[in-house]
Order: sequence, then structure tokens, then C-alpha cells
Amino acid sequence: MNSKVKVSNLQKKYNNNTVLKGISFDVDDGTIFALLGTNGAGKTTTLECMEGILKHSSDQIYINGKIGVQLQSSSLPEGIKAIEALKLFAMWNSTIVDIGLIDRLSLTSILKKQYKEMSTGQKRRLHLALAMTGDPDVIFLDEPTAGLDVEGRVALHEEIKRLKNHGKTIIIASHDMAEVEALCDKLAILKDGEIAFLGTVDELKSNVKNIYTIKLNLSSQIILDECLTCCYKGKIQDYYIFESNEVGDGLLELLTIIKNQNIDVYDIKIEHSSLEECFIDIARGNK
Repeated sequence: MNSKVKVSNLQKKYNNNTVLKGISFDVDDGTIFALLGTNGAGKTTTLECMEGILKHSSDQIYINGKIGVQLQSSSLPEGIKAIEALKLFAMWNSTIVDIGLIDRLSLTSILKKQYKEMSTGQKRRLHLALAMTGDPDVIFLDEPTAGLDVEGRVALHEEIKRLKNHGKTIIIASHDMAEVEALCDKLAILKDGEIAFLGTVDELKSNVKNIYTIKLNLSSQIILDECLTCCYKGKIQDYYIFESNEVGDGLLELLTIIKNQNIDVYDIKIEHSSLEECFIDIARGNK
């Protein structure tokens, strides 16, 4: 598969503060790539360097084709109507307004609305449509679903999948692991201006610990058996916290001890280590 985007040794400084410390990655043609990280990790700065908005020091940023950009913070003149903005962007791109795109992003009802009259979600959907005007080869989306309701998120996800199926390359900056897991083929996790993880979603999943957390709210203090196979992690508020590789065996063992000590169980909570927890561990430098 050919690389549509190549970034080599990207660096960015603000005065004496280095915010990007020589990051490198490739994005293949027709794939969805995510940049993840906590606030301040460098996601938006990386995108804006690639988009040509920010000056930078880099061995090379290579993008094969025309780009479309949806910024994290965008604005239009307050009095402009949605249809006017769409026509203006279409004219700049020597094309016509894409009626199908208007339908897919549920913009029909706001075409005659002025920008100042639109909700946050409506503005967000309009910005997305403008970014996709002119049939770009590479599309940059910075926190694309921020401010969207459930219907808007679903519509956007469907549009992103459709674009991929038509051979487009999409680069998303996000902190939403559920969104990334649902959409993306490959991702980079940034930490303090460096890449802490680069790989596929499946490769990230392989880092997820197969550990279950068992939380028990009990009527009285439990006396733990020294041979207990579960790992006792302590007590948080009213809950005793245990970890186990096997939730069935671990819970059965605990309930047997509780029964033998005539303790009542008020509540049981069972949680499995998630992809989001893995992301947080990497982003915080715990892995």
C-alpha cells in the first residue's frame, strides 16, 4: 500500500518551549489515521503543521493530493447563510455544491439559516461539509464530533466510512477512544510532543491487560485468606477492590469467603480493563 502522507522528524518550538520533538509517521492511501493524546500532547499542533497553518522544522512533510481541513475552532461571518457558505467554498474549488453531502450531514433544514442562528452542532456539521467541498484526497478533522449530538455523530461516522470506501485518506485528532476504535485503521498516541505508541488498533488492543476488577460493598470487614488468588488492591469509600485474571473463579472464591464469614453483600461491580485505560496508561507514561 502506498503512503499518502509522510511526516519525518517534525519539530515545533514556541520560543524556548519545544512542543513537537521530532515525530515521524506514514499514513497509507485510503486509510483512517488517528492522532491521540491528552490536552497539550501536540495533536492540534501536529495537524496544523501538516496543514501548512504553522511554520515548523521538519525533514519532510509529504502529502500526495489535495487537502480538506476542519479546524478545532472555526468561524464564519455571523450573517452568512449555510447555502451561501457552501456556494462560496464550491466556487473557490471550481465545483458545485454537493447535494448528497448536504443530505448525508443533515444540513437541508439550515441552508437558509444565518451562521449566528445555528447551534453548535449545526455549525460543526457545516464546517465538516465545507472541509469536504472540492473532493479532497486527504481530509484533516480536528475533534470532528465535538458539539455533535448522537444523530450528528452517527451521520459523521457514516460519512467518514463512505469517504474511506471511496479511497480517501482521513486524519483525525481525537481523545475519544470509542470513536477511534470504531473508525480508525492506525493511530499514534502523543505524549509531551513525542510518539509514545504507533500502530494499528488491534496492536493497541494487544496491550490491554486481561484483568477484571471486582468491587464489593459489604456489611462488615472481610478477613482475607492468605491463599487468596485474587489480588486485594485496597478499599475505596465503601468498596473492597480486588483484581483477578478469571472473573468467574475470582468472584466465586470471594463469595465463598464472604459466606463463611456471614457477611452480607450490598453491591457487586465487575469491570474489565478497557482500551481507554490502555490509552491513558500510555499517554501518562505508565507503559
